Amino acid sequence: MKIRLQYILLIIGSLITLSVSAQQMPGFTQYQSTIMYSNPAYAGMREGICINGLMRQQWAGFSDTQRGDDVSPQTFLITVDSPVKVLHGGVGGSITQDVTGGLLKDVGLQLSYSFHANLAFGTLGIGAGVNLINKSLDGSIFDPVVGGDPALVTSEQGDMRADVNFGLFLMNPGRYYFGFAVNNILESNYKKLDPSGTDAGMKNDRTFVVNAGYNFVLNNPIFEIEPSLMVISDIASTQYNLSAIVTYNSRFWGGLNGRLGDFESIGVIVGVSFKDFRIGYAYDINMMGYSIPGSHEVSLGYCFKIKGDRSKTSYKNTRYL
Repeated sequence: MKIRLQYILLIIGSLITLSVSAQQMPGFTQYQSTIMYSNPAYAGMREGICINGLMRQQWAGFSDTQRGDDVSPQTFLITVDSPVKVLHGGVGGSITQDVTGGLLKDVGLQLSYSFHANLAFGTLGIGAGVNLINKSLDGSIFDPVVGGDPALVTSEQGDMRADVNFGLFLMNPGRYYFGFAVNNILESNYKKLDPSGTDAGMKNDRTFVVNAGYNFVLNNPIFEIEPSLMVISDIASTQYNLSAIVTYNSRFWGGLNGRLGDFESIGVIVGVSFKDFRIGYAYDINMMGYSIPGSHEVSLGYCFKIKGDRSKTSYKNTRYL
C-alpha cells in the first residue's frame, strides 16, 4: 500500500484551513550532536570553537506516484559555538533548512548566548536565543476542486518572523548532563501565508525540549555505555527518543535509538572520531507500516581547541565535539 502525495497535501491543507498548522521544530536521531540547536544554554560548554553539520533525509525515496517527484522531507543543520571568557559564558548559532515534500520550506538563523556558573556538582548554563525564520509555501502544488478554494494559497508565498528561545543546561564532565529548553516562545504568526488575513494561520509551535544522559564506565575503562533521552513536546503531541550508545576507546561508537510516542522508528547509530574530527551515521527503520521507507542521517563535527587553561568542567566525549 502506498501513501500518495495528494493525501498528504489534503491533510496539510486541512490543517491550514482549520488554523491549527503550528510547525514543530525538527527532530534528529543523533540528537546528541544537535543540542546546540535545541538548547541555547549549551553554547560554549565545550573546550573550543565547535562546528557541527547534519543532513537528514526522512523516508528516503518516498515519491509522488503521479508526478514522480521525490517528496521525502529533508533537513540540513549547521551549528557553531564557542566559550567566551570575557562574557562569562559562551555564544553560538545555527542555520537550518527544512523542506517538506516541495510544499513547505523553512530557513532559519538562530543566535544564542549562555551564561556559565561553576557549581560543586557541575557547570550550569543559562541561555537565551533569538530565531529568524523564513517560511515559504508553494501553493501551486495544491490541486483544489474546480473553481478553487479561497482558503488555500495558490502561488508561492513567503514570510519571515522572529521568535525567542530560553534554556538551562547542567553538565558534569564525563558523568551526566540534563537540559531543559523552551523554543519559539512567542509562537510568531505567518500572516502572509493565510489568505483569510486572520491571526489564526500558520505559526511557530512553542516547543519544550528535555535532554538527559548518564555515562557508565565499565570495569574495563576502554568501554563506556551512555543511555540518554530527548523529549520534544508542544503539549498537543509528544515525541520520546531513547538511546543507548556504547563507545570503545573514545574513538568508535554504536548503538540504538527508539522514537516512541507513536513508535515511529528504530534507529541504528554508528560513528568514529579521529583527533578532533568525528563522523556519525544513523538509519531509521520505519515501524509505522504503510510501505514507508527508512530514513538516513549523516553528522560531521570538528572542534578547534582554544589554547590556554582548559575548563575543568569541559565534556570530553568525542560524540559531543
